[in-house]
Amino acid sequence: MKRCFLSLVCFFASWVNAQQKFSASDYVAALKSATDVMVSDVTSPVAASRYYAYINLAAYESAALFDTSYKSLSGTIHKFTPPVLEDQEKIGAEPGLTMMLVVYKMAQRMLPSGFVLKMKIDSVINLHKKSSLPESALMLSQSAADKIVKHVTAFAATDGFRQLNNRTRYTPKTGQAYWQPTPPVFMSPVEPHWNTIRTFLLDSAQQFKPPAPAKFNLAKGSSFFNQLTEVYNLGKKSTSEQRNIASFWDCNPFAVEQIGHVEFGLKKISPGGHWIGITGIAAINAGLTINEAALAHALTAIALADGFIACWDEKYRSNRVRPETVIQRAIDPSWKPLLQTPPFPEYVSGHSVASHTAAIILTRIFGEDFSFADDTEVEFGLPVRTFSSFRSAAAEAAISRLYGGIHFRDAITAGEWQGKQVGTLAEQRFSRYLIHFK
Repeated sequence: MKRCFLSLVCFFASWVNAQQKFSASDYVAALKSATDVMVSDVTSPVAASRYYAYINLAAYESAALFDTSYKSLSGTIHKFTPPVLEDQEKIGAEPGLTMMLVVYKMAQRMLPSGFVLKMKIDSVINLHKKSSLPESALMLSQSAADKIVKHVTAFAATDGFRQLNNRTRYTPKTGQAYWQPTPPVFMSPVEPHWNTIRTFLLDSAQQFKPPAPAKFNLAKGSSFFNQLTEVYNLGKKSTSEQRNIASFWDCNPFAVEQIGHVEFGLKKISPGGHWIGITGIAAINAGLTINEAALAHALTAIALADGFIACWDEKYRSNRVRPETVIQRAIDPSWKPLLQTPPFPEYVSGHSVASHTAAIILTRIFGEDFSFADDTEVEFGLPVRTFSSFRSAAAEAAISRLYGGIHFRDAITAGEWQGKQVGTLAEQRFSRYLIHFK
């Protein structure tokens, strides 16, 4: 019996080595399908970061189950335990196929319109039915993927997301200093209770609380007034390059365009989605294996998710008014920002937090001087931009919010600080996993 078992192990081991068909490009393409669904669903920046974290976590755990050189993220992520497979699934399932199914099925389970991915799943399965893959391996791969997905989605169900709709409805504060809904559709604030979501690595949403923003003061010479006039003047005299930068990093899933009395929704990628796109570009350019790509995406996505929890905690604590509201009231009623103001408080800048969080992890994985061409926004009508490093991209993403007229300068600098704190903590907590990229 033991000899038969060992023969089975050897058979599948030799078969897997001969059948390694999946690459980092395949992984990135699968994630892109999930991103497309999020764009179609007009998924908020914070919700998108949560989805990316769990999808990539599940994919990486799949890699760790089949390759003993990779360790589960259990013990690093709060309250997470690793999924468990039967011996026959570990031996007989095809690792690459299992991981691809995990990505698609996690997205199918978690995203509101994830059902549209059924065709992708069927396509992957049918492709392998026509290959030399034994039917038993196909069945075991599906079984393993389903178990991993079930385990991680059960973990996700305990993070507080389902309770958000039951919390007290948010009412904007009264007073000139506080955020109010902005044109053109005056949307309600997005996810005011996001700081109640369970963090992955942070001790709490308040762990890296930034300094308070400049006090609201319209007196000439005050810090607030100086920042206000900076936004106003830049909005009137910005250069073409500043406008290009602002548009490239817009990443506003909620944008609405009005033509006469008709309103059109403009669906765009989220800030987190943009950085996941950059992660994919780097993974392919660096020639990572599919397992390395899954790890790189998991570490980046998890850090991003915590960055957004910390950022949203501060947004609804300081609750600061947007430049558009103050400028139109106090300086120029006809002034409009270059970018449409997102529907949530101003301080701190979410893009500044997310970009610097991601940049620290990606720099640790790919190096200080990893140059890349970012074509993430091409499908939204924007040209490719090239960067000499992830840090330079993050700096541009942060200042783009000033060029776009939607943030004051101190929200950007405080956001950069908070993002670096979250990213540095994540880098420390992930040290045992980052050795795969030395």
